[in-house]
Amino acid sequence: MNIVKGFCLAVLAALFWGVSGTFAQFLFQQRGINIEWMITMRLLVSGFFLLVFAKFGEKSDLFDIWKNKKDAVQLIIFSITGMLAVQYTYFAAIKHSNAATATVLQYAGPVIIAIYLAFKNKRVPVFLEIIAIVLAVLGTVLLVTHGDISSLSISGAALFFGLASAVSLAIYTLQPVKLLSKYKSSLVIGWGMLCGGIVFSFVKAPWQVEGTWDLQAFGYTAFIVILGTLVAFYAYLSAVKIIGGQKTSLLASMEPLSATVLAVLWLNVSYSTVDWVGSLFIISTVFLLSIKPKKVKPVEEH
Repeated sequence: MNIVKGFCLAVLAALFWGVSGTFAQFLFQQRGINIEWMITMRLLVSGFFLLVFAKFGEKSDLFDIWKNKKDAVQLIIFSITGMLAVQYTYFAAIKHSNAATATVLQYAGPVIIAIYLAFKNKRVPVFLEIIAIVLAVLGTVLLVTHGDISSLSISGAALFFGLASAVSLAIYTLQPVKLLSKYKSSLVIGWGMLCGGIVFSFVKAPWQVEGTWDLQAFGYTAFIVILGTLVAFYAYLSAVKIIGGQKTSLLASMEPLSATVLAVLWLNVSYSTVDWVGSLFIISTVFLLSIKPKKVKPVEEH
């Protein structure tokens, strides 16, 4: 029963993230909501409530992480180069293209991680990693050209921010590993969000509201901040504890699928057969990279 609960929580997180991206596209393109303002609000509100949860739900010492100078510096770096960067590049990619394309491009992140780790450990990528890299490149090319390599089907800005989002996702995943091994994830992510929000407040303050605000805009914004961030993050973490990180990350690959389906059906985003093939190529890399090669047992000498 716990396993079923873990699977449901992982899928719920992925769906909420996917829906959030599509709602963000609607707000940016049809209501004129400023993406910098949205990022500031999302980080500040989500970071605050995650720290409240860490304090009262998990009984954590909120300022423990700041008592170690080295950890404090790493946290600030993570807040800016990881948390803030991945939020901004992803939302910017949505603004310049659509939620489907932006979310799928971001899922090239695991391939970048695989390449980085291969270089870091001074080893040649294994067969499955090479296949994943090839599929990620082919998928990206198909997605951004519609199969016609002589022209881009999305703007240069959309391609730049989409790929930057994948790089930011890799940094977001790798950079805080040591911090997460010492402190609760809600503490690290909570402070990362709050610090990122404070920094970005100098770019766009929370009270500098723009756009057309109606009931729909308020509702979608609330969904992005509450369900698409707080609830999704909590559901994902709970799923990791129940079924493990590998299975949870695989189920989370439903995010680009849900974002794509919703964008096509609701926002009438044009998505051709070539786009679907490219998207499946990129998403399949998550599954390939999750497969652990079997270790060959040494032959025993008699």
